[in-house]
Amino acid sequence: MDKETVPRWAWLLVGLFGMAIVANLLNVAVLEPAGLPAEYQVVTVITAMSPVLIYVGVWYDEDRQHYWDRSRAHIAGDLLFVIVGAALGSSIALVAIVDLGLWRFVQDLAAMAAGFMLSWGLFWWRNPDLYRDISGR
Repeated sequence: MDKETVPRWAWLLVGLFGMAIVANLLNVAVLEPAGLPAEYQVVTVITAMSPVLIYVGVWYDEDRQHYWDRSRAHIAGDLLFVIVGAALGSSIALVAIVDLGLWRFVQDLAAMAAGFMLSWGLFWWRNPDLYRDISGR
């Protein structure tokens, strides 16, 4: 994968689009027939997209390449934290606001914000050294 000719936003766009397709296929093929209400299907999409938002930056930035030297178990644990954090954060937000009568778009945005922030927060908690500036602050 060529980081020099393709900008970060293009990698993000392709990754987010691909994960949205995968999540929606999962929703249609498995979760909808199982009885998951339409209001909660956004949780699957948020959960699938959150690793893309976090890991494209870690993969793309030269000053964060030392992350990939960590053990596979650590990286897998980080991925698990990101996925569980996104699912929990977006689910909690939706449960709190789904019956308030807000527009579906507003509900989805609130769920995305909560899911992405919790997943990134858990990732940062496990890897605070990735986000320190060069001076060590």
